[in-house]
Formats: sequence, C-alpha cells, structure tokens
Amino acid sequence: QLQFVESGGGLVQPGGSLRLSCVGSRGIFSIYGMGWYRQAPGKEREFVAAINWSADSTYYADSVKGRFTISRDNAKNTVYLQMNVLKPEDTAVYYCNRGTTLSRLRDGETLSAWGQGTQVTVSP
Repeated sequence: QLQFVESGGGLVQPGGSLRLSCVGSRGIFSIYGMGWYRQAPGKEREFVAAINWSADSTYYADSVKGRFTISRDNAKNTVYLQMNVLKPEDTAVYYCNRGTTLSRLRDGETLSAWGQGTQVTVSP
C-alpha cells in the first residue's frame, strides 16, 4: 500500500514561512489526488489543501486560502505545502494522504494509513 512520510515542520514565529514535504513510497503515486491535513491538540484532524493527480486543480480550506500553496512533483513522488504568513492557530501536526477526487479529499475520504506527520509550531 502506498505510504507517506512527512517532513519540514518546525518552530516559526508568526508571519514566518515553512515548506512541508510528503514523500510517497511503495506504490503508484502519480495517479492519485493528494491532500494535506492537520490536527491541533485537543481537536479533530481537519482538511487543509488538496491537489489533483495532474496538478492543474487545487482546493483550500478557507482558513489557509491565500497563505498556503499545495504543489506536487510526480517524478519525485512528492507533494509540498508552502505555508506563508503563519499564525499561532496554524500550530498542529500536519499529515498528507491520497484520495480519488478533490471533493472526497476535502471531505476526509482518504485511502492510506496515516503517517507520523510533522509538527508545526507558530509562536513568538
């Protein structure tokens, strides 16, 4: 089954930027849509952004629209999340996963087991 490893998190001040990466292995990466999700302490996991297999269509949660950009490189089995103008409320563990369509990814209908995620902390 296709599995994912997330990286790139860290501690950043408000207004700063981070770029997360998610590498897929053990399967065919390029035929799936990909999504980023996050889970803050004490909260449920929530959708952040999604991109279709050909990278010509994206979808964002309202809370990150205009600040985050999702992209992918199918040759490297990798999906990215560029996060700019970070806010304390963006603090969470960030995960990636695959799905069939952008709407299903938005609704949390993912196809792989969740990885370890990468911690993003936004604090002065």
